[in-house]
Amino acid sequence: MKSSGLARECGLEEIVASYRANAPLAEASTIPAPWYVDERVAELERQTVFSQSWQVLGRAAQVAQPGQFVTATIAGEPIVAVRGSDGVLRAFYNVCRHHAAAVVTEPCGQASILHCPYHGWNYGLDGALKGVPEFDGVRNFERVENGLVPVKVETWEQFIFVNLDPHARPLGEFLGGLVKRVAPLGLGRLHHFATRIYDIHCNWKVFVDNYLDGGYHVPHLHKGLNSVLDYKQYTIENEDRYCLQSSPMVSSTADAATASTRKGERAWYFWLYPNFMFNCYEGYLDTNLVVPVDVDHCRVIFDFYFSDVSEAARAYNEESVAVGNRVQDEDLGICEAVQRGLKSRAYGAGRLSVRREAGEQWFHRLLAADLKSGLAGANSGGR
Repeated sequence: MKSSGLARECGLEEIVASYRANAPLAEASTIPAPWYVDERVAELERQTVFSQSWQVLGRAAQVAQPGQFVTATIAGEPIVAVRGSDGVLRAFYNVCRHHAAAVVTEPCGQASILHCPYHGWNYGLDGALKGVPEFDGVRNFERVENGLVPVKVETWEQFIFVNLDPHARPLGEFLGGLVKRVAPLGLGRLHHFATRIYDIHCNWKVFVDNYLDGGYHVPHLHKGLNSVLDYKQYTIENEDRYCLQSSPMVSSTADAATASTRKGERAWYFWLYPNFMFNCYEGYLDTNLVVPVDVDHCRVIFDFYFSDVSEAARAYNEESVAVGNRVQDEDLGICEAVQRGLKSRAYGAGRLSVRREAGEQWFHRLLAADLKSGLAGANSGGR
């Protein structure tokens, strides 16, 4: 497939099959351009990748107490997670069983009951239907059968995960070796400080590719960050459904703000398939959740955590967030330029650096496996 323009002339099966997932890295190319610009691929991703993988919904601290809830959209579906009065965390489709309105309309908060604002139906924190105004005379209606529809939910470290697939394997199995790899970093000792949201004119995979290029772009786009990394010693490790990129830190006076806020012996950059990244330095964590909007747009939610979030540390933490924002601004322009280039008749796919882009190939292989499995399931009639 020589250009993305051919996508309109090819069937979805042909587009997906055009990627050689088994090619060794020295002979490999990226996934083809149509994977980034064809709406049929985006829909297949929604039905397979995002509907059948564990997705980050929010922060565990947001649902620490009974009645606390957090909402989000996962694979196009409105979801709410809420801590019950019994201390159990549950998640549901945030859809009233009456006329489909959103029951919970705030991003997060605390409530004693989940009250639909449309017709006043009430649900308990356990999802059970509790109150149905003016429903006398309705026959063959069982409240027990009309509670909110549940969704699988679990927590790990600081994060709430949900999975729309009722047959999904447990979160721990999905995370695999990542659990042991992250444990020594002590993420639970860090506290949330700030959230920043970026709306970017590019496919979600462009942002992930940029993250997983093994630091290839860092010396060229991120001069400040590059000044504190030992680029030649940058490593890439792939396992299960994650990639770890890591680099020793070095002392530098080239960029004072970066040097003062990105410290420690080593920088740790984790990616969890398909769309969650977290970056660790000494006393610092930021997470990047990449949410597809449509084939040409994504939203990236950044959360910043620090070991000290007291008022005395505020100025330092704000400077650190500003450094993160600067890096993101540098990435934003190039990601949008790539999205434009992917639509050019001059581009079909690109080769990969053996030294730098093993993580990117790992992402493409995992994605290809899910899309091909999804197509096979659809062609055989599903489960």
